[in-house]
Amino acid sequence: MMNAVGIQDCARRLYEAHGDKAEFEAAQRAKQHLKKGQKEDAQDWQRVRKAIAIMRGPHVS
Repeated sequence: MMNAVGIQDCARRLYEAHGDKAEFEAAQRAKQHLKKGQKEDAQDWQRVRKAIAIMRGPHVS
């Protein structure tokens, strides 16, 4: 399980690499780990996804 700093670092790097698609990428990785029965890894990727959502800020329409 990643600590808070690891989650933030991973989220930042994923966002830099994938831009607006980073949140989707993190969700896909969480789903893949869940399918493999790797619950802790899936939870980490969900935390990364949430961190990316916070970085992006609120959706404006």
